[in-house]
Amino acid sequence: MATAEAYNISAGVVFNKSDLYDADVKAYVDELSEMYREVGYSTYIVSALNEDTLVELKNVLKGKTTLFSGHSGTGKSTLVNALIPGLDLKTSEISAQHLKGKHTTTFAEMHPIPGGGYIIDSPGIREFGILEFDKYQVSHYFPEIFKSSKGCKYGNCLHVNEKDCAVLRAIENSEIALTRYASYVSILNNEDIFK
Repeated sequence: MATAEAYNISAGVVFNKSDLYDADVKAYVDELSEMYREVGYSTYIVSALNEDTLVELKNVLKGKTTLFSGHSGTGKSTLVNALIPGLDLKTSEISAQHLKGKHTTTFAEMHPIPGGGYIIDSPGIREFGILEFDKYQVSHYFPEIFKSSKGCKYGNCLHVNEKDCAVLRAIENSEIALTRYASYVSILNNEDIFK
C-alpha cells in the first residue's frame, strides 16, 4: 500500500474466500475492512465462488488496468477466472496437509476484461519489495499518519519516540491502527531501502 501511495497508484483491498469464513474470521475481516476504508481505501469482501459478491468489484474494474497482488494461495487466479468467464487460468485446491492455498501462477499475465479494461494476475509473493524511500517521507505514504503528522512539533519527526509527536498521540487515542503503525515502523527499520 505504501508503494502504491508513493507512486500515486490507486489501491484497494480485496478479501477473498469469504465462503470459508467462520464467525471469528468474518469479524476480523470486517474489522480490517473498516480500518482500510477509514484510511481511504476501497475494500471488497468477495468469494470467487459466489457471483453476487463480485458485482461491485466487476464494476470498479471496468475500463482500468488492475494488478492483483498477494500471497500465494489467496485465490487470485480463481478470482480472475470468476471475473473473466471462460478464461480458465490454472488453479489449485487448498492443501489438505497445510490447509492453505498452493502456489500456482508462475508469471504475471494480463487479461482483457469483458466491457473494457485489464486484469494482471501475478504470482504469489512472500514479501513486496519497496524501492528507495527517503525515511522522512515514509509517513507520507500512510494517509492517516501523514494527516496526524501535521500536528507534530518538528518538521522532521519520524513518529517513533520524539517529544510532542502528534502521530504517537493519535495512536494512544486509537485514531491510528496499531497494525498500520507497525507496518510503518517496519519500513523505517529496513535501512536498505533508504536513499
